[in-house]
Amino acid sequence: MCKSNGYRVVITGKGGVGKTTLTSCLAAHLAGNGVTVLAVDEDPQMNLPHALGLNPAEAGRIVPLNLNNGYIEEKTGIRPGASGWGAMFKLNPDVNDVVGRFGVKVSQNLNLLVMGTVKQAGGGCLCAENVLLDSTIRHLALRNNEAILLDTQAGVEHFGRALAKGFNHCLVVSDDTFNALTVAEHSARLARDSGIAHISLVVNRGKEGTAEKLARFDDYHGASLAGLFDSVFYLPLEPRLEQLEPAVTRIMELDDSGYATAVAALASRLGSHGCDCAAPHTHTH
Repeated sequence: MCKSNGYRVVITGKGGVGKTTLTSCLAAHLAGNGVTVLAVDEDPQMNLPHALGLNPAEAGRIVPLNLNNGYIEEKTGIRPGASGWGAMFKLNPDVNDVVGRFGVKVSQNLNLLVMGTVKQAGGGCLCAENVLLDSTIRHLALRNNEAILLDTQAGVEHFGRALAKGFNHCLVVSDDTFNALTVAEHSARLARDSGIAHISLVVNRGKEGTAEKLARFDDYHGASLAGLFDSVFYLPLEPRLEQLEPAVTRIMELDDSGYATAVAALASRLGSHGCDCAAPHTHTH
């Protein structure tokens, strides 16, 4: 039985492989085609505002939710750093107002929410921040008639099954290097264990020799990397992205960009996976 309420995509993978560029370009493409989009930045580098085209002053005014002590205290009942372990706070804070209060309008159909990253419990953090972010993820998963794109740090284990309750697709981004493919393999297993229905590999910066490098990776491990994923997509190397940085979404306005064409095709394919039903494995070049 289908139980989806929209287009929910998590984008993850090794740092530096193009996650934020892909997130921003997908968001710009969908918004340009009349879809209401919420782009969510959970990557610790917080580059998504710049990639979407906000100027330095606008981006500099954004305080991520995990550093917004006033909001954390208002919603959980505790101010980060004010109390030690064992302090009492709300485990299910009401964050229905989070997008209205802290969302940033980028364009007519595109809004941005900067969450900041989940802190690892082993680091001795106070849990109120994580509780707030977990509640925010659950709230986003319930929003209707909206495409939500979540740009994350490498891996999805820090959210556990909160993602699987509303996010129906995970894009694991990689380039053709051994290290990035190893992280992609690990991320796919984590996403599968989390219960996300559709998991796709996006091989970014594809060029002559990329297919051979993926084949060598498979030979080294004695297993098919593609076998871990429901789909595999290839995005071609686009040198002009470096020239457009940081506002990389402008690439989507170039009719002769193979990268822009591939991102548009990827968006179309993701739109066909708007439910949690099983889908056949496909490979798109």
